[in-house]
Amino acid sequence: MLAKITSCAVVGLDGVVVEVEVDVGQGLPKTIIVGLPDAAVQESRERVRSAIRNSGMSNARTSVTVNLAPASVRKEGPVYDLPIALGVLEATRQLPPGVLDGAMVIGELSLDGGVRHVAGVLPMAALAREEGFQRVYVPAVDAPEAALIPDIEVYPIESLLQLVAQLTGQETIPSFTLQTELTPDFVFQTDFRDIRGQEHVKRALEVAAAGFHNMLMVGAPGAGKTLMARAMPSILPSMSFDEILEVTRIYSIADQLPADEPLIRQRPFRAPHHTISHAGLVGGGNWPRPGEVSLAHRGVLFLDEFTEFSTRVLEVMRQPIEDKQVTISRASGSLTFPANFQLIAAMNPCPCGYYGDPVKPCSCAPSTITRYQHRISGPLLDRIDIQIHVPRVEYDKLTGEREGESSADIRARVEAARQVQLERFKDLDMHANADMRPAQVAEFCTLSGQAEQLMRHAMRQMQLTARAYHRVLKLARTIADLSGAPDIEPPHLAEALNYRTKMDVM
Repeated sequence: MLAKITSCAVVGLDGVVVEVEVDVGQGLPKTIIVGLPDAAVQESRERVRSAIRNSGMSNARTSVTVNLAPASVRKEGPVYDLPIALGVLEATRQLPPGVLDGAMVIGELSLDGGVRHVAGVLPMAALAREEGFQRVYVPAVDAPEAALIPDIEVYPIESLLQLVAQLTGQETIPSFTLQTELTPDFVFQTDFRDIRGQEHVKRALEVAAAGFHNMLMVGAPGAGKTLMARAMPSILPSMSFDEILEVTRIYSIADQLPADEPLIRQRPFRAPHHTISHAGLVGGGNWPRPGEVSLAHRGVLFLDEFTEFSTRVLEVMRQPIEDKQVTISRASGSLTFPANFQLIAAMNPCPCGYYGDPVKPCSCAPSTITRYQHRISGPLLDRIDIQIHVPRVEYDKLTGEREGESSADIRARVEAARQVQLERFKDLDMHANADMRPAQVAEFCTLSGQAEQLMRHAMRQMQLTARAYHRVLKLARTIADLSGAPDIEPPHLAEALNYRTKMDVM
């Protein structure tokens, strides 16, 4: 007897339909799984056998062959447990033939027949809708995630026995309807009003948030670099629903969605430790998974102690920063993950941390300082729009009663500037000024006569590369947007040039 159940595999960020074919034939009792399965899929034999028996149903007493088609797609994980078990039950006539036509089935089985969480349910449900399936059966804990996809019936399954009772008409499982609010009031750990002093750095962070620009802060220990970076999420604009689904899909595949929250509604803020490997940062593995640059998509990637990251780890970021995506190649093929993140980095100016400090003298030799700063290559620095010095905070500012501007007020200006950019790029696949390519820079970042003279002088004096030239113009465009100016004026360009401070003068 032959049964066919539809399931799904995830390749990169997309789902692929997998047909689970179960054939019960003559021969000694055994189960063979073919179709390029990994070790977790091979172990399904024991889980399925125990789940069927402990659910009060009968296992096949003859040879069982399971084929996962197409055989050219690698199958991994326990997602096929439930469809294999249903295929066995249909092939042995414990389920009516064809009862699962037009449905997709996803789920891991426990030995007692319970249905457990699996990763990547969101792209699987999205594929089900694209392929015209009417129903999708998923673990009950994953139903809120699958229900994010409209126009498809999602059935939350607690156990194999419950699903069999539904399919045989003994029980009715209501479809799941998601009820969630997309615009909650976020509570941020750090507000800009709590940060004393550093007004020029906070202004630079506002500019970075408004245009999605990369930023490097260089300063002595204890100057507030990490505190200000961690306050960055409080001034970032809210994500659109399309961005929410895009980020949630990545977290679903990486199996990092919060257990009680089916949506990633706040822009990601990722802060990996400097001991991270290059595969952990950009993604990798035998079967590639998203790395930190992809988990920070549409959000912030904060690299504290920037110079402590290995050179190899830092250099692999150059291509994702430029292309807004990362491609991982293996012998079996290549996968591309989105990586449109905002880099915020912080570092000391020297090993002791006090080079250029007006109070505490530096104890490092000049050659040591040079080697330390050269850990960050010129091409990588060229990709960072804002490079700013963070001085120590004076006592009077630390103890003063005057509060700074709140994050809410700053965020209002940032959102207004970002709205201008969304209108500017409404016919293009762009969200912010930092995404502009040379053609858009030429169209939207034209300079007046005085501004052009200033830029010409800066190119010669600061020895800017062509890439740095374009990044300065994009930064000036953001500053003009924040001020509500339709054109880039000399003050906007001067502020943008001021953010290209050379490290060797810090």
